[in-house]
Amino acid sequence: MQNSPLATRAAWACDPTQSRGRRYPEAPTPTRNDHQRDRDRIVHSSAFRRLVYKTQVFLNHEGDLFRTRLTHSLEVAQLGRSIGRSLGLNEDLVEAICLAHDLGHTPFGHAGQDALNECMRDWGGFEHNLQSLRVVDTLEQRYPDFDGLNLSFETREGILKHCSQRHAQLLEAQEPNGVAARFLRGEQPSLEAQLANLADAIAYNAHDVDDGVRSGLITLEQLQAVPLFAHYHQQALQQHPHLSAPESERRLLYACIRLMLSDQVYDVIDTTQANIARTGVASVEDVRQCGQRLVAFSPAMHQRSQALKTFLLHQLYRHTQVVQTMDAAQQIVRQLFAHHLEQPQDMPPRFALRATQATDEAVRARAVADFIAGMTDRYAIGVHTRLTGQQLLPA
Repeated sequence: MQNSPLATRAAWACDPTQSRGRRYPEAPTPTRNDHQRDRDRIVHSSAFRRLVYKTQVFLNHEGDLFRTRLTHSLEVAQLGRSIGRSLGLNEDLVEAICLAHDLGHTPFGHAGQDALNECMRDWGGFEHNLQSLRVVDTLEQRYPDFDGLNLSFETREGILKHCSQRHAQLLEAQEPNGVAARFLRGEQPSLEAQLANLADAIAYNAHDVDDGVRSGLITLEQLQAVPLFAHYHQQALQQHPHLSAPESERRLLYACIRLMLSDQVYDVIDTTQANIARTGVASVEDVRQCGQRLVAFSPAMHQRSQALKTFLLHQLYRHTQVVQTMDAAQQIVRQLFAHHLEQPQDMPPRFALRATQATDEAVRARAVADFIAGMTDRYAIGVHTRLTGQQLLPA
């Protein structure tokens, strides 16, 4: 791995001066390129602000220091920029994608998404990745001449990191040769989009370990069964023997996580540089046509990372205390959906108008889903309590 960041953008990086543009043409600005402008629009959006009260793993009332979707997005962006700089990528584009990747997430994390997907099963389902694109394309209302944030093609493409063939066909019909076309052609996204996706995985593995130990639901002793973590635990104690004292447990945890993050970052940089050299890609178009993801872990690091992910799934995400909370959260989402589908006039005017004027039940259901997906945890709890008289979770 090279020791110093690249000073210039590499040939395989997206060039903002060569952007495929916005859906609604806009004049350039004198001080910012298109991708810097995208980042700024995302940061100033209502959906971005709402992430501060949306669950990552633990609900907001369970502790002030647990990650939220907002702090998670900031950590992903930091990792993305750091790795992108060493690879000579377009850091502004990486940052924009990272900051926007969870804008469409429901309240109550993946439990909320699963419940809303179940509610929408007869009307196309619900997936937060598609909803993030929907937020930046349609639901944000900040500009006089168009809906959405009117982001550049490259940022929108990076936001749409997953897409089924059925959804890709629907999006392609609405926007020919648009952001979903690559899923139909079997092409790869930009390296910046690939990096944002991997930075997401690196960030949530690390901070969920931190939050899990802080919560008391998992322990450092349990983590010794995970080879990736055990290696850095041993390394941290070798470097700092005094951290073995019981009162130093939190410092020891931070030392382990810091070593783990550093090693994963260096592994991604080394592996990606080797992949670029091996495939000989020399342009963004080469990246799209090369037939494989180039931003990646080495096989060994991928295996160790997956083992940590599996551990967190069984020991944290499926912990009895987390499951009980999320069962209540899913009940809130299901009951909110049923109520607003039946009585759309109870929604704010912009959603109520769409629902009540709809002649197609699918359009009406989507308006309800858009409303619920945009809720924060505490807003959803408050609306549910007001409508039902039940207090299933603390507000």
